[in-house]
Amino acid sequence: MKSVVSILIAVILFVGSGSVYTVKESETAVVLRLGEIVKADVQPGLHFKMPFVNNVRFFDSRLQTLDSAPERFLTSEKKNLEVDSFVRWKVQDVAKFYTTMNGDFRLAGMRLGQIVKDGLRAEFGNRTVKEVISGERVEIAQKIKTATEGTAKSFGIEIEDVRIKRIDLAKDISESVYRRMEAERNRVAKDLRSKGAEAAEKIRADADRQRVVILADAYSQAEMIKGRGDATAAEIYANAYNADPEFYSFYHSINAYQKSFKDKADIMVVDPNSDFFKYFNNRVQPQAEAMDR
Repeated sequence: MKSVVSILIAVILFVGSGSVYTVKESETAVVLRLGEIVKADVQPGLHFKMPFVNNVRFFDSRLQTLDSAPERFLTSEKKNLEVDSFVRWKVQDVAKFYTTMNGDFRLAGMRLGQIVKDGLRAEFGNRTVKEVISGERVEIAQKIKTATEGTAKSFGIEIEDVRIKRIDLAKDISESVYRRMEAERNRVAKDLRSKGAEAAEKIRADADRQRVVILADAYSQAEMIKGRGDATAAEIYANAYNADPEFYSFYHSINAYQKSFKDKADIMVVDPNSDFFKYFNNRVQPQAEAMDR
């Protein structure tokens, strides 16, 4: 009797374990009956199913990252670019995903990777190297995401994001591009230097012109001041002469004597009776008369 009860308990436990299943928070599931989907998109939690008849397939519902190896694409100039990109995706419709991909994430990654590569090839083929490198990668990624969303949805996949990590020039064109860039920079630098030299010449010419104008104005003003000074001096001399002509003549003679006899080594041959010695003679004669007396 005990053995029968034990067998019944074991059967009940076995049947019960086959009729209960748990879906984790990071999963979604489909319930199958003889390979056909009975229930799809089963939410996390504890669920029941018909034992032996139904079976359950679990799928990761978290965000997946497809990071493919770098690929070469041709631009509109027929230049090779090495592009490294990645895609973030997740299962949106588990029933479609199971039907189209048999629930195989590896197969889904291969199909999705090929779709993205085709989109990259089309986008790069419509652009030049300069357009791609100058910062259009965000626009390219957005266009690829928009273009591939329809196809991805038919697989039950939702594309969350497409990103281009790196764009490298192939070695066979890197050097030529760098040489063109260097030549362009040198041309710009030469143009800037020539413009700078031209501006410097203009500044120097303007400074020289201003210098000439300033000196001419200063010389003109100096001559005018000098002329007014000479006129004032002449007026003063004339007034002084008219005030006392004899004293004025005497004063000028004394200054002339002082300048003429300043150096004792000087020798002058002058007639003593000339006007130059007029005041000397006037001074000597009274002394001689006094001595005669």
